[in-house]
Amino acid sequence: MAPPSDPPRRPRSGAAVLLPILVPIAVLIVVAVAVGSWLQVAERQAIDTIHTAGSGAADRVDVEATVQRVDAAGRELLLRVRVTPRGALGEEDGTAPVADLVLQTSAATLGDLAFKAHERLATRDVQVALTGGSISDYPFDTYETDIGFWAELGGEEVPVRVMLSNNDTLFAVDATPTGSPQEAVLGLDVARSGSLLVFAVFMMLVMWALASSVLIGAWYLTTRGEGLVWPALAWMAATLFALAAFRNTAPGTPPIGCVLDWFAFLWAETVIGLCLITVVITGVRTTLRKEDAQRP
Repeated sequence: MAPPSDPPRRPRSGAAVLLPILVPIAVLIVVAVAVGSWLQVAERQAIDTIHTAGSGAADRVDVEATVQRVDAAGRELLLRVRVTPRGALGEEDGTAPVADLVLQTSAATLGDLAFKAHERLATRDVQVALTGGSISDYPFDTYETDIGFWAELGGEEVPVRVMLSNNDTLFAVDATPTGSPQEAVLGLDVARSGSLLVFAVFMMLVMWALASSVLIGAWYLTTRGEGLVWPALAWMAATLFALAAFRNTAPGTPPIGCVLDWFAFLWAETVIGLCLITVVITGVRTTLRKEDAQRP
C-alpha cells in the first residue's frame, strides 16, 4: 500500500511574505528619524548657546557679538556687535553712553569701535581674521581665532562683559574664556557644523556607490559579450556628468582639490570614465566580430 502523499502546501498570503521585509524597514526608519531628531536638537542647542566672559559689575559695558557668516576661503568671520552701557555708564535704558565710548578689540579683529556721547548706539559689523586650518581640508577643516573687548568711557577704563552667539548654520563655534575672569576675551574654535559634515560624508558614500554600480555594469557587459548596449552607455555617460553636478551641490562651495574630491569625487569620476571607455571599445570589437561571422 502506497504511503499517503503530503497535502499540498497553501501559498503564503501577500501580507505574510511582505511582513518580514516591512518590519525591519519600519524599524530602520524609526531609528533613522530618532537619530536625526537627536542630532538636530543637539545642533539647535549649540546654536542657541551664548558664551559669556568678562565682568559682572553693575556699571559695565555689555557687548553682544553674533557670528553672522564664516568665510573659510577668505579666512575671516563677520561679527555683528551690539554695545549696551549698563548702570551709570548709560542713559535712556542703555541706548546711549554718558560720555565718548571707545571699544578696543583684539589683534584678530579688524578695527576698533568708537561711539559719541549721548548719541544712540548703532549695531556695527566687524571682521575677525581666522588662523589655522585650510579650506582644502573640507569638510574636516577647522579654524581658530580670539575676540576680546576693552572699553574706555570718557578716557577711563570701564568693565566689559561679552556675550557671543552664532547664527551661521554651516559652522559650529566653540568659545572658551582665555583671560582672567574680569577680561572679556574668548578663544574661538570654528569647525563645520554636524549637519554639513554628515551631508558631505553621505555625498562621498553616494559617489563611491555610483562608481561601484557603473563598474559592476561594465564588468557584466564586457564579460558577457553584449556588444554596444546603448541604454547602458547612456546611463554611464549620464552618471559621469550627473556626479559633477551633484558635487557642486556641496554646501559651503568647497574648492576643487579638497578632501571631498580626493576621497571620493575625482576617483569616482575616473572609474566611471574608464568603465565607459572600456565598454565602448569592447562593444565595438564584439559587434565587428559578430558582423564578420554573419558575412558569407
